[in-house]
Amino acid sequence: MANNVHAQATSTAVLDVPVIAPGHDFETVTESVAQIPLARRTPLGWVFGFLIGLSLLMLLQVSLGYLVLKGIGIWGTNIPVGWAFPIVNFVWWIGIGHAGTLISAILMLFRQQWRMSISRFAEAMTIFAVACAAIFPVFHTGRPWLAAYWLFPYPNTMALWPQFRSPLIWDVFAVSTYATVSIVFWYVGLVPDLATMRDRAASLFKKRIFGMLSLGWRGSARHWHRYEVASLILAGLSTPLVLSVHTVVSFDFAVSVMPGWHATIFPPYFVAGAIYSGFAMVLTLAIPIRAAYNLEGLITMRHIDNMAKVMLATGLMVGYGYTMEAFFGWYSGSFYERAMMWNRMFGPYAWSYWMLISINIGLVQLLWLRRVRENTKLLFVMALVINLGMWLERFVIVVTTLARDFIPSSWGMYTPTRWDFATYFGTIGLFLTLFFLFIRFLPMIAMFEVRTLLPQAKVKAEHGH
Repeated sequence: MANNVHAQATSTAVLDVPVIAPGHDFETVTESVAQIPLARRTPLGWVFGFLIGLSLLMLLQVSLGYLVLKGIGIWGTNIPVGWAFPIVNFVWWIGIGHAGTLISAILMLFRQQWRMSISRFAEAMTIFAVACAAIFPVFHTGRPWLAAYWLFPYPNTMALWPQFRSPLIWDVFAVSTYATVSIVFWYVGLVPDLATMRDRAASLFKKRIFGMLSLGWRGSARHWHRYEVASLILAGLSTPLVLSVHTVVSFDFAVSVMPGWHATIFPPYFVAGAIYSGFAMVLTLAIPIRAAYNLEGLITMRHIDNMAKVMLATGLMVGYGYTMEAFFGWYSGSFYERAMMWNRMFGPYAWSYWMLISINIGLVQLLWLRRVRENTKLLFVMALVINLGMWLERFVIVVTTLARDFIPSSWGMYTPTRWDFATYFGTIGLFLTLFFLFIRFLPMIAMFEVRTLLPQAKVKAEHGH
C-alpha cells in the first residue's frame, strides 16, 4: 500500500512539472528569446564554440579538397569493404535528423504542448544533419562532377536515366524530399517570430533583413488562418516521411542477399534507432543551451524528462532489434547467417559489437531511474555516449558484414585512415557552425507557440479574444 502511494506521488510530481515556469508573461517570453539574436555583443561562450566548429569545418574543406585531387583512395575504403566510413556516417547523420521532424510534425498533430519549446532548434538540427549526410554519398562516388549527377533523374543529351530499381536512387528521392519538406516546415514556423524580431529590432539593417524574411507578416486573422493551414499540411506531409526516410535507407541493406543485411526487421529497427539517436542529439544540444542562455524557465525539466523517456522507449526497441537479429541468425538454419552473427560477436571487430550492446542496451536502462533523468549533467554525458553507440551500430552493420562475406578467400580487413576521421569530424564542424549561426541570428524557440501556454493566453481564449 505504501509503495503504491509513493509511486502515485512520484508520477504526480513528474506530471506537475510545468512546460513553462511560473512567473512568465508575454513580454518575458518574447524578451528571453528575442534578446539573443538582437544582442549587440556576442557571448564569449558562443565565440569559443563557434571557433571550434569553424576549425573543424576548415578541416572538412581540406579533406574534401585533397579527396578531389587524389581520389577516394585516401580513405581506407577497399575491396571487399567498398562501403565504409562514408556510408556509416551518412546513415548516422540521417538518423540524427529524425527527432526534429518527429517533434515538429507528429507531436504537433497529437497536440503535445511540451514540444513547443524545443521544436524550433530540433527542426534546425534536422536540416543541418541532412546537409552533413548529403556530403558523403556525393563524394563517395569519386569525382562528383563525373559521377554524382547520374543519381538525379533529369533529361540529358545521352538519354541515360538512373536505375530506378536501385535503393540508392530511392535514397535520393527520399532524402531530397525529406530535406525540402523540413526546410519549408522550419521556415514557415519562423515567419511569425521573424515579424516579432522585425518589430523589436533597433537597427535599420536588422529591421529590413527581418522584414524581408517575415514576408510581410502582420498577424492578421487571414495570416494566422493561412499559417495554420500550411502548418497542418506540412505536418501531414512530414509524418510519413519520418517513417519512410530511414525505412528507405534500410532498404540499401535489406534488399541485398548479404548475410547480416537480408532481414525484414531492418526498416522498423532503423526507424527506432534513428529516433533514438535523434533525441540523444536534441538532449546534447538542449541541455547546454538552456544553461548558457538561462532558458530553464522555457526548457523545463518536463522537456528533459519527456525526451529521456522517448530515448528509453526507442532504446528498448533498438535492443529488441539486436535480439531479433541474433535470433534470426540462429533460427533461420542458414550457415551464413549464423556465421555472420558469430563474426559480429567474436570476430576481429567484436570490440565494436560489444561496445554498442553495452551502450545501446545496457546504458539506456539507467533512464528507468527518475534521479538519472533529472540529473542534466549525467544525462548530457549519456546522450553523447548514446550518439557514439548509434554510430558503432552503423559501423557494425556496414563494415563487419562486408569484411567477411560468403567466400573466405575474399575476406579483408578495413582500417580507417586519418582522412576518414578528418572528413567525419569535419562534418561535425559543419553541423556545429551552422547551429551556432542559427542560435545567434535567429530565434531558437518558437515565441508565439510558447506564449499560448501562458495562463493569460488561456484567459483570453475563454473570453473569445
